[in-house]
Amino acid sequence: MRRLLVALCLLTANMWAAPALAQARSQLGPLCTTDTTPPDQMIDACNKIVALKVFKGEQLATIYFWRAVGWNKKGDYSKVIADTTEAIRLQPSQAVYNLRGSAYYDKGDYDIAIADFDDALKLGPPDGTIFHNRGNAWRGKGDYAKAIADYDATIKLQPKSTFSFQNRGIAKEALGDLDGALADINQAIRLDPTLPQPLINRTAIWRVRGDLDRAIADGSEAIRLAKEKPPVNIMTPPNSVLISGYIHRALAYEAKGDYAHARDDYKATLAIVASDAGSKANQATAKVRLSLVTDALTPIPRDAPSPVTQPAPQQTGAAPAPSPAPATPGKRLALVIGNGAYAHVKALPNPANDARAVARSLRDIGFTVSEGIDLDRAAMQRVTRDFLREAARAQVALVYYAGHGVQVDGRNYLIPVDVELKPGAGMTEAMIDMDTIMAGLDDQVRTNILIFDACRNNPMAQQVAAAGTNRGIEGASGLAAPTSLGAGATLGAGTLIAFATAPGQVALDGEGANSPFSAALSRHLGTPGLEVQQMLTRVRAEVVSSTKNKQVPWSNSSLLGEVYLAEK
Repeated sequence: MRRLLVALCLLTANMWAAPALAQARSQLGPLCTTDTTPPDQMIDACNKIVALKVFKGEQLATIYFWRAVGWNKKGDYSKVIADTTEAIRLQPSQAVYNLRGSAYYDKGDYDIAIADFDDALKLGPPDGTIFHNRGNAWRGKGDYAKAIADYDATIKLQPKSTFSFQNRGIAKEALGDLDGALADINQAIRLDPTLPQPLINRTAIWRVRGDLDRAIADGSEAIRLAKEKPPVNIMTPPNSVLISGYIHRALAYEAKGDYAHARDDYKATLAIVASDAGSKANQATAKVRLSLVTDALTPIPRDAPSPVTQPAPQQTGAAPAPSPAPATPGKRLALVIGNGAYAHVKALPNPANDARAVARSLRDIGFTVSEGIDLDRAAMQRVTRDFLREAARAQVALVYYAGHGVQVDGRNYLIPVDVELKPGAGMTEAMIDMDTIMAGLDDQVRTNILIFDACRNNPMAQQVAAAGTNRGIEGASGLAAPTSLGAGATLGAGTLIAFATAPGQVALDGEGANSPFSAALSRHLGTPGLEVQQMLTRVRAEVVSSTKNKQVPWSNSSLLGEVYLAEK
């Protein structure tokens, strides 16, 4: 960004040289147009200059740009976008398009960000900063090949671009090239050993490799550096580096079984003010994981019954399904729930059959499965929390749910069998929040697959009591597409979410012993050498055919490379 500010600074110097209102400009000008000015002072000075109504065209565009820089320092990206849009209307420039694109990136709007970076590159000569920022947006979209190409372009123009080496390493890691990733991140650390960000990314690589002591050491050094000298780059969201350092070290502590230190780091993550999408995602994860490790640290009362592990992990009624065995690195875990015996809405005959069929298929391909049938809220919470806790040390975590599902205010909920759906402030507290499951699993070093054979519906509708023989409480609306967590953060890297039907449509319970979706899923789940997204394509084609186009399965993916559930 520094290079892009040069032209703006030159224009600014000429503006304050004008004779009219010289005294006011001499005081306000440097405050408004110096990138080291504290953000509140910068914004106030720019506001006063705009209020003078002296400048027009390119000069006024420059003031809007600098006020946007102030908003960017504060993490107020909506105001950054508003001011840069006005600046572009008055006088487009590379710097303004780059700043607006970066604000869209920080909001998680990657397509718009890429369009702005494209426009910036069209306006001027090749610029390494813009290539780098566009690479970040491609990486946010999961297009790692295009991201690497943009980082290559930056490194060619700026061979000592620390962050481009770092981010190219992140993209290589996403593609499974751990050696290449480690080489790039090590180079970033050599170029600038005072930066915490490359150390945080190396922490993730050590976790992938199971070297948790090195991960914790790098995370600790990154936190020390972030506290000692907080990043001042205006393109770095406030507090984002420190939040990232704490969450990565916390995950390493938890994977090692050091729940006390993990708890302290999760608390530290939540105590910091987050402004950008990535930081909010980290805090959503920290909130869930803090609850899990706190439970793990709570001693069992002496008079409590000893836990019992049952050989056949099936459970009916209010009691919880048995927890999976302790996870080890490389372990593949699954949570399978089938709810059909509803007390207050029309029962569904097939979810129990569907869950058992899917659980059997997963066991056949080596998954450790925790299975629950017709669970009430307490049991459903228990098995979900047990699963999320054990998933901290798993390589693959898979969730399958069959039963009723609803959307409330843009958030998706799974329905225990004892819930009575009535309008009211506490209604959602009686259900299981899908965003909580997603946040608890959000970790780039693990593959997460969530499959929901549930319809998308509105619990507030009068048709609740007559749900009929479909997996919907009311079919007029759908579950929210899970492109974001409830906190506003983007779908975590390494995650695939599949639904039995498209948004706004009904997932059929089926006329046989299984739903159309679970029947197809059980048939294709164990196909050797079939990549998971290809497998879901086959499932989709079979469901569309068997339902005569009435049901079209749908999925959303941020997987990092190809994933095979059944070995080749």
